Amino acid sequence: MDTQITLTEEHAHLLTQITDRARSVLQIASHDRWPSRELTALARYLRAELIRQLTDEERLLFPAYEATPELSRLARDHARLRACVDTIAAAARGRGTRSPAQIATTVRDLLTQLHNHLATEQATLTAPGRPMISTAALGACPHRWYPLTEGPVIDLDALPVERLLEAISDRLYRLPSGECLDLCSRTDPGRFCDALAAGEDDYGFAYLACGPDQWRVRVTHRLDR
Repeated sequence: MDTQITLTEEHAHLLTQITDRARSVLQIASHDRWPSRELTALARYLRAELIRQLTDEERLLFPAYEATPELSRLARDHARLRACVDTIAAAARGRGTRSPAQIATTVRDLLTQLHNHLATEQATLTAPGRPMISTAALGACPHRWYPLTEGPVIDLDALPVERLLEAISDRLYRLPSGECLDLCSRTDPGRFCDALAAGEDDYGFAYLACGPDQWRVRVTHRLDR
């Protein structure tokens, strides 16, 4: 499925996911309350998915085009978007003295920048007879995986088997030290967990349920020593 989608469809999915999380931030901030949980969710998505999209485009898409002022503009847009994401991530970590109104302005600015950039990028990368191929079609991790692995409980059966290890490894990379998540499946995920744990001592694995119809393994990111 992911090999068939276009860059426009990939951008649309990304923009929808970011907009939904941004609206949650703006709703809380509109009542002059600090949107701690909502801002954290937005920042994590931006760091994991938007930054990766920008990097994948520079690595997989840009080299196929000749260097032009338009392509340079896209690269500058990427730099500005990264700076905006850094500002939001710092605010989510409690750094700085921004008020709810100020962080709301920053989030709105991000949405405006992103919407304009994606439209410009799609127009710039369009060529006669050349479909705007997505980064996922070139091997990048599909963005549709993130909502399936975002929460504290992950249904392994909902993820593509052929790239299951990659999807969960990416989620563990985002798991903060000291936190845990549960992996659920209709079959024993023991071999899968062994593969995840290979060469790693930062994560602990413990069975919470051992079938026969439902298996559940808790993965804990151990505290930094």
